[in-house]
Amino acid sequence: MIELPFFTPEHQHLAQVVAEFVAHEIEPHSGVEDDVEGLARHFVSLLAGAGLTSYAVAESRLDIRSLCLIREALSYSSSLADLAFVMQGLGTYAIAQAAPDHVRDFWLARAASGKAIAAFALTEPDAGSDVAGIQTTARRDGESYVINGRKRFISNAGIADFYTVFARTGTREDGRATLSAFVVGAKMQGFSLVERTPLLAPHPIGEIAFNDCRVPAEDMVGNEGDGFRLAMETLDTFRASVGAAACGMARRALDEAIGYASTRKQFGRLLGEHQLVQEKLADMITELDAARLLVYRAAYVRDTAPTTHAAAPNTRAAMPAVRVTREASEAKLFATEAAGRIIDSAVQLHGGAGLVRGSVVERLYRDVRALRIYEGTSEIQKLVIAGQLLKENK
Repeated sequence: MIELPFFTPEHQHLAQVVAEFVAHEIEPHSGVEDDVEGLARHFVSLLAGAGLTSYAVAESRLDIRSLCLIREALSYSSSLADLAFVMQGLGTYAIAQAAPDHVRDFWLARAASGKAIAAFALTEPDAGSDVAGIQTTARRDGESYVINGRKRFISNAGIADFYTVFARTGTREDGRATLSAFVVGAKMQGFSLVERTPLLAPHPIGEIAFNDCRVPAEDMVGNEGDGFRLAMETLDTFRASVGAAACGMARRALDEAIGYASTRKQFGRLLGEHQLVQEKLADMITELDAARLLVYRAAYVRDTAPTTHAAAPNTRAAMPAVRVTREASEAKLFATEAAGRIIDSAVQLHGGAGLVRGSVVERLYRDVRALRIYEGTSEIQKLVIAGQLLKENK
């Protein structure tokens, strides 16, 4: 894949460097599921020390191909390491785009160096895919905004040093929220961690609350009403990379399946000599190749699009002049769904051994499931794809 025209020699070198880093620093921790928060912090430190977090933190314009290559390599070994990497980007992207210079420079430098852990606080108990339904409020009071409300399923909750928080600062005529974004430090009075949420695959995630949390007005990201655009731009930018993470998990599952089929004997023959097993392997590699092509097509189109500042008022970093929403959603949809099928087939090929707690394919089976939900469910991606397709053909 790395030899295709999607990539430059710099990308090829990065892929080699990351593969070596993952093999030496990440793989030894790949099966660890206790002290997840401590390990997540350790991964942030390792990634920063290797200079990799700078590929997620948008000092200027992100290189999406680099982002995807790193996520695929990390998720091959550890979904937790992948999360530690990408959250530094998700939590800082809006800040890079629209925060005041001193706020932007302070938090981006700390996130890129691993001195601060970032989080992206959008989802609420009653607002998931329907972002405009957010109920958390931010009320102007002098030189501050007072935030009240709750956020749910927030990755890095409990370990993040700062959160990019989206809150309602007004109501439109149709009753939908006017959203704005804020940087909220974890030590601010009125901020609290409500709970750590145990999930199918362990990682730091939980619910946070704001009880008259007073945030300086200068910590608003952009202007009032910019929140929805900034949230959508963040998700749009990182969406293809979710597909890359799925490809990394699927590639690991395929490698495990090939290894098992090449050594395990049944009915006097190696598993790989049975035609039905060969059929499964053929389907797995074909789906994986198709998924990777969609992911890196979306990344390439985004990276090579001309840039403009005019299309996004109050934006600091260069933005692509052409939206790649459909391409990114296609990549995310197909890659995550295909990865689920590939990993399921790997478990099936392992038989009972694939169900053993702690085996690689069993861990992948739990890890991959979330990818079809977060940053827009598969169903939402289909609506986005169809909507863009109809717009393009008007």
